[in-house]
Amino acid sequence: MRKLFTLLAAMSLAPGAWAADAGSLEAAWLADPSRIFEAEGVDLAELQWLARPVVVFANSARDPNFIEQMEEIEARMAQLVERDVIVVVDTDPEARTALRDKLRPRGFMMVLIGKDGQVKLRKPLPWSVREISRSIDKMPTRRRERHGSG
Repeated sequence: MRKLFTLLAAMSLAPGAWAADAGSLEAAWLADPSRIFEAEGVDLAELQWLARPVVVFANSARDPNFIEQMEEIEARMAQLVERDVIVVVDTDPEARTALRDKLRPRGFMMVLIGKDGQVKLRKPLPWSVREISRSIDKMPTRRRERHGSG
């Protein structure tokens, strides 16, 4: 929980601190797959066939659903890393990020995007990492990865 509050404080004090620099998103994620990225500067096309984005939107970092979702993600990040998940957050509707324009959340929303770049899930309430993992494990790409042919 302390890590989450540190994350939230860093995001509110330094809005660009978690932003991905142009051209370095892949390298930054590969260097630390447990890192949480701010939506600004994230290009989904750069992640295609590399990672499964889980994008968590809220209108404020203080949204109770956002806090619950992020606590769940942080507590079980290893399960997401194992499934090539990159976690991206967007808690500033005024920033009008490309992800927010593309996915059009209303308040809190958790979105799971497959390695193919397609939206696989949209949830208006927090989801457990267990539920997210089960959804990923049912994807054909993930099944191939688990059987050594992907």
